[in-house]
Amino acid sequence: MIEAFSYPFMQRALVIGLLVGTLCAVLSVYVVLKRWAFVGQGISHAAFGGVALGLLLGVNVTWTSIVFCLLTAYLIGITSRRGGVSADSAIGIFLTASMALGVMFIWLRRSYTVDVFSYLFGNILATDAADLWTTLVVGVIVLGFVGLFYKELWYFSFDPGMARVTGVPVDFLYYGLLTLVSLTVVVAIRVVGLILVSALLILPAATARPLSTRLLWMTFLSVGVAVAAVLAGLWLSYAWGMPSGATIVLALFAMFLVSLALAPPRRAGAGG
Repeated sequence: MIEAFSYPFMQRALVIGLLVGTLCAVLSVYVVLKRWAFVGQGISHAAFGGVALGLLLGVNVTWTSIVFCLLTAYLIGITSRRGGVSADSAIGIFLTASMALGVMFIWLRRSYTVDVFSYLFGNILATDAADLWTTLVVGVIVLGFVGLFYKELWYFSFDPGMARVTGVPVDFLYYGLLTLVSLTVVVAIRVVGLILVSALLILPAATARPLSTRLLWMTFLSVGVAVAAVLAGLWLSYAWGMPSGATIVLALFAMFLVSLALAPPRRAGAGG
């Protein structure tokens, strides 16, 4: 296994994979606790519109994806909190609209190239230095925010009503988390692809939750699960020629099943 990571492209993929896995694992704790699984899925699918627009205009798809993801996230938040529309309905509306725009942009480009395929399904082995630096910047933003507002996020996750009463900036944290999820989705696309990226925002914490009762331990365990999945996925991708994104997600799923088997019945059935 060590020999596989002696090549520069594998070393770069390893660093990016571990960074993305860590970021997704940290955010997945709040995604799971806040029951935001559909939110993560909506934002990740919205990125398709940004990718397609970037390919159509011939510009860096990272920036167009960031714009699309942030716009979709904020519209979901505003519509569900102030527009009288349920959260799942708002997500469904903007998810489908973004996907439809993406299809139109691809149609206008008049070609369905391997570029689109790689963004749909991910190709971590093809990442470059620009992807690495973008991931590092996003990592600083995400981990900095979570570290700075750890206590406030704890209150916000478990009892938002009481958090608001005690002066916690609930709205700021709400839109802050939406921003972090959007940025993380963009950098995770290169690792597992648009179709599978939402799994990275759900499975690590879903695996850790039955085995932990404290937020801090849940976060550490979630990160450990994601890191193990990235290492296993990269090695299988290199050794057997398997799709890297799919192997990472399947490794996460396997650990989730093990977690359910090992967890006490009371914990495994708790929550939702």
